[in-house]
This record gives sequence, C-alpha cells and structure tokens, in this order.
Amino acid sequence: FKSQNQCLSTHKMISVIKVVGEKNRYSLLSVLTFSLQYAGGIGNGLKEAPKLMDFLDEPLPGVGTYEDFNTIDWVREKSKDRDRHREIASQSKESTWALMKSISDAFSGWLLMLFVGLMSGALAGGIDISAHWMTDLKEGVCLSAFWFNHEHCCWNSNENTFQERDKCPKWKSWAELIIGSNDGPFAYIMNYVMYVCWALLFSFLAVSLVRAFAPYACGSGIPEIKTILSGFIIRGYLGKWTLMIKTITLVLAVSSGLSLGKEGPLVHVACCCGNILCHLFTKYRKNEAKRREVLSAAAAVGVSVAFGAPIGGVLFSLEEVSYYFPLKTLWRSFFAALVAAFTLRSINPFGNSRLVLFYVEFHSPWHLVELVPFVLLGIFGGIWGAFFIRANIMWCRRRKTTRLGHYPVLEVLVVTAVTAVLAFPNSYTRMSTSELISELFNDCGLLDSSQLCNYANVSDIERGSNALPDRPASHDVYTAMWQLALALVFKMLITVVTFGMKVPSGLFIPSMAVGAIAGRLLGVGMEQLAYYHHDWVLFRGWCSPGADCITPGLYAMVGAAACLGGVTRMTVSLVVIMFELTGGLEYIVPLMAATMTSKWVADALGREGIYEAHIRLNGYPFLEPKEEFSHKTLAMDVMRPRRSDPPLSVITQDGMSVEEVETLITDTSYSGFPVVVSHESQRLVGFVLRRDLVISIENARQRQDGVVSTSQIFFTEYTPPQLPSSPSPLKLRGILDLSPFTVTDHTAMDIVVDIFRKLGLRQCLVTHNGRLLGIITKKDILKHMAQIANRDPDSILFN
Repeated sequence: FKSQNQCLSTHKMISVIKVVGEKNRYSLLSVLTFSLQYAGGIGNGLKEAPKLMDFLDEPLPGVGTYEDFNTIDWVREKSKDRDRHREIASQSKESTWALMKSISDAFSGWLLMLFVGLMSGALAGGIDISAHWMTDLKEGVCLSAFWFNHEHCCWNSNENTFQERDKCPKWKSWAELIIGSNDGPFAYIMNYVMYVCWALLFSFLAVSLVRAFAPYACGSGIPEIKTILSGFIIRGYLGKWTLMIKTITLVLAVSSGLSLGKEGPLVHVACCCGNILCHLFTKYRKNEAKRREVLSAAAAVGVSVAFGAPIGGVLFSLEEVSYYFPLKTLWRSFFAALVAAFTLRSINPFGNSRLVLFYVEFHSPWHLVELVPFVLLGIFGGIWGAFFIRANIMWCRRRKTTRLGHYPVLEVLVVTAVTAVLAFPNSYTRMSTSELISELFNDCGLLDSSQLCNYANVSDIERGSNALPDRPASHDVYTAMWQLALALVFKMLITVVTFGMKVPSGLFIPSMAVGAIAGRLLGVGMEQLAYYHHDWVLFRGWCSPGADCITPGLYAMVGAAACLGGVTRMTVSLVVIMFELTGGLEYIVPLMAATMTSKWVADALGREGIYEAHIRLNGYPFLEPKEEFSHKTLAMDVMRPRRSDPPLSVITQDGMSVEEVETLITDTSYSGFPVVVSHESQRLVGFVLRRDLVISIENARQRQDGVVSTSQIFFTEYTPPQLPSSPSPLKLRGILDLSPFTVTDHTAMDIVVDIFRKLGLRQCLVTHNGRLLGIITKKDILKHMAQIANRDPDSILFN
C-alpha cells in the first residue's frame, strides 16, 4: 500500500476491522479485498468514496427542537444544558475572554429575572390605571382632564364637601352632560342606557381583537401555563401578539363590568414577558427546560403584581402551576417578584401607596369562639367551589359541543348585556368587583360614609377615636344586607357563564367577591347577635356592652379566602397572599382554618380544582402530580401495540434505505421510532425522533454528495463496507438517543406513572429479556387513567 501512496488511513482501517469483529458478517479475506479496492490497488481503480457526514459532529439547525403540540424531552434538555455548562467551565480556564463569558453566562439568569420583573410591573401598573379610568368612564367623565378617573378628578377639587365627597363639580355624569340634570327618572334612564352601551362597546372591542389577532389571549391562561410548564409546547401562546392583545383586551374586559378579574390573566401576561425576554439569552432560547424555569418565575411575578404579594406569588408558582421547581428557580422567582412589586409600587397606580385596591388593616383581635363561623365560611367556600367547577365545566362543554361555540362574539355581547342590565340597579354590583371587595373588607370607622357603615346611634358615640363599638343596625344597613344578598346570588350565577368566554377572564376576583359578600353577611349577623345577646354563654367574658367585639370586615376576608380556596384548591400560597393583603399576622389562624376546611369539603365533593378541570376539558396531556394511581395494572396492559394492532413501527440500525425510512415517516404520524438491530431479533439500540429524521435526511440530500433514495441509512458507530456500485450511505448515529428509558413488560403501572411524572418523559419503551415489545407514551397513560375513571379516553386530544 505504501508504494502506491494510497493506503487507508489508520482509523478507517480500524473501523472496517472493528465492524468485522463486532458484527461477524465479513471474512477477513473480503475485508482485505475491499481495502485493496478502496485503495486503488486492484479491481477497476475506483475513486475514494465521499466523506460521510456525522451529524453528531456537525449539528444541524432544527435537530433537537420540537413541533407544535408536542411534549419536550426533559432528560435530553437537561443533559444538553449540563454539556453546555461543562464546555463553558472547561473553556473558562483557557483565557480571560472565556472566563468573562462564563461569568456573564452565570449572571444572565439574574439579569433576565430583572427584566421580567421590570416589564411585568410596568404592564401591570398600566393595566390597573387604564382599567380604573375606563370603569369610571361608564358612569361619567372628568371635565378638567378626561384622563382622570372619578377619584383622581375629585382630589383636586376644593368645592366638594365631606358629606358628598364623591360628588364634585369637575366630575359630570352622562345624564348631566346630555340633558343637563342628574335628578329624576329620565336622568336615571339616561345613565342606565349609557352604562349598558359603554359595557357593550368595551366587550365587543375585547372579543373582536381576541378573535382577529390573538385567539390564545382569551380566558385565564393558567391551565395552559400549567400544561406548558409540564413540558407541552403550544406555539404562539406566549408570543408577542398574545401579550399585546391580552394586555389591551384585559383592560377592556374588566372595564365592561363582566364578572371577571385581571389577576389570573396577569400571570399569563407575566409569562409572555418571560418567554419573549428569553430570546435575548442563548441558553434560554435554545433550551426548553431552562425556559420553563424562567416561566415558573414569571408566574410568581404575575401573582406578585396582581395582589401586591411577592412571597405569595413565589408560593403560588411552587404550589399551583410549576411542574419542575429547583431551588435555583425559587431564589430567582423571589428576586423577580421583588423587582415587579417594587416597580408597581413606584408607579403607584391607585394613588394610595398600595399595590392593590383592597388593601386593609384590622386592629381588633379575634376570639376563639369565632373559629366556628370561620369554619362555617370554609364549608360554604368548599361547597361553592365544587358547585362552580361542575356548573362551569358543564357550560363550557356545552359551548364546545353545540352551536353556542360558533358565535363567540354574540355570546360575549349577550352575557355583557344581561350583566349590565341586572347590575346597574344594585350599587354593589354596579361598582367594579375590586371596589366591592375593598368596601366589604373595610372595617367601619367614623370617616366612612358607606351604607354598610351607617349604623344607628352613631351621633351618641363619643368620637374620640376612629374605632367604633358594636352598634345596632339601622335601616340603611338592613337595606345594604338585602342588596348584598341579591348581589351574592347574581355573582354566583353570572360567573359560571362568564369564565371561559373568548375574552381575558380571571377567576380570583369573582371568587373572592362571592366569599367576601357571604362573609360580610355572616359578620354583620354575628355583630348584631353579640350586641343584642351579649349575656349569652358564647359572648360572656369577652364581649361586654359597648365593646368592639366583632369585625365584619374580617369575616369578609376569611370568606373570600375560603371561596377562592374552594375553587382553586390553593392552601399555603392563598393564606400568605391574604396575609400580605392585610398586613396582620394575628389573622393567619382564621385564614388557615377556613382555607383548610374549604379544601377538605371541596375535595370530598370533587377531586379537581378549576384549572385541572379545564386542562382535562381541553384534552391537554397534563399528568397531574397530585393525583394518585392506585390500580394494579402492568406495563404490558397499557403499551402499544395491543394484540389486535399492527406490529410496532421500527427502524433497523442498518439495512434500510432512505426511501424506506421516508415511506415509514409518511405512512405514520408517530413522534419517533425505536431503532433495533434487526426485525428478527428486535434487540433495542435506541430511539430517534421523527423531526430529527426528517431534518437530517433533507440536509443530507442538500449537503452530502451522492445521497439518493436507495442510499443506506446507518445508525451504527462504524459504517460497514459498501459495494463499489452502491450509492453514498447516510450515517445518522448523531441523532440517535442511545439511552432511551425502558421498563420490562411486568413493571407495575404505578411505578411507570411515577417515572413519567418525576422525569418528565415523552415515551418509555417496553422490553422482555432485552427484546423490544412496545412503547408507552404520556398520551397512553392519560388514556388509560381516563378509562379507569370511566371517562372518554379520546378526550385526550394532543400527543
């Protein structure tokens, strides 16, 4: 060979000999003959074969990415990030520039959290200011500066009196502007008509913008975010258009007076900010698992700006939405929530140096006897939560399966019209829900002019402090109680049909409103009971005549927490959020008692929270970590193919042509294929993704000479010798997962489900004595669990 200067390179010769030793397919004579032919020593004087491209050494754009409505491979993504980190760490020792790059890479996560907090806080401040102004626009306008809401307009006025502090010459109702008077039935009708017209206009704009530009901007967004954080991909759900349209339409939907809140959608807005800003940093842009760590922190930011509760936001992300929440994400979530709360505080959207409209402070202590009504509120919250979930899911399923779902604009307009027409006559339903909660939470003082605080004998009380003792209820208070009772029924019914419409709609505020109304009613009842029967055993010793024993506002707060807990099944995070709202540590025990009771009662009536119920309704492949799998089934009972199914579609590690592989891809819709030694042995080699196969073959046709439909595809480490007349082979070992997760056919399904939950697997291969039998995907597990629960397995829509 040396005399001809055409000897085989050492590694190529070793490759051929290794193939012989490993596979035992060619005799040594045939190898030497092939080597002489390859070197040009004998035969026809063949030219050297073209260099094979190994996609392990030359990564292709698109390989390793995922298609829409597919689940990410958590194990592969984490492995890629570890490899990237090792490479950066090893290079950092070589030069100062590499060390600087390593430092910037470590710091990039904190910088991204800073940007997410700043952007989310700024957007939340703008939403709060705009929604407050547009809500007041339904009732009138400020003549001196039309961009002022009612409260800000009257701040600068020196002409309004203490008794009529809400009325000032600068603020004009629509009746005053149109007919010149605000008194009389005609003025009332004019204000009524304008209120309904503005509500219809706002809701029409909201649903039209959502339908035309960003269909993903509707709803709360939390069920989809939970699904995305579990590893599912929904392209565009956290994109630029969704963020822009959701921000605008959220203001319009809240201002229209519909029974919805902005707190849930703010989590979606914050996650959109996090996803968009991820593209500024390579390690988050190219790794889906790392991006989900950012989205977990962004969910915490959303609750932080919604309630002014940074710690509650972190706990909400940990308890309610996150699927994978390492300690590093906890620290970064805390930092991002802090930055967001600071940004919102700097904007000061409500002008009172508070982060929410219904911040309250209570000063009266609670007594042990009051735990009984607090637990009763918890029972009410659990019953309401279970009722709401069943009724709302029934209505949403009806919307999906009937002609009702074909007319989303008409549905929104009809619900808005009914809401506005029924809400206007009652002052407690006419005001925004946040203002209603603020009034219900309020602890009555001397400076309060609310009808709820207009007790009898106020003039006889010494006005030495703002705190007032328990007093008999006046006619105004009883009137307010009747109005609140009607408002409670109205809110309970209208929220069922509102949540899930094609506008941004949160559930936190409507649920809290229902609970706050019920709590205030019970609180006033307890207050009057203590006043008239202070000599009863219940009140003796701690509630003397003339003392401030009962705080109705505290009952409203506990009721709000109970109802929100019954609907969402939140516990720890909910108590912390409510604690941050009130700023009082001494009320944690009542909140804990009501929240825990609410969860127990709601779980007894139905295991799912509202977000899990909507995930199941939409057919998302979400494996609920809280749900127990207690059935004694084996992997062979769930795997595919079943006995009546065609055999499993596999690819052999060598011997299949490009055309055969392309035909297999065309004829099937699977996300990937097991690679085996041969069809006869079915010995498992690895697993290859469909998307990677398609991209690699397309790139090979363009970049590698001689690749045609008859070219052989090899997944082996060394390419076996080819006949002189054969076309160029294609080596695709680089895209092969050589360590797919496997279980035996007798593995219990509860263990398989645990593996899927804790490792975030896409699929798991089933073997028997090393021989491939079948495959289990997340969708197979969800269908199996649905069958066991007597649900329709075909409701799992996505793979």
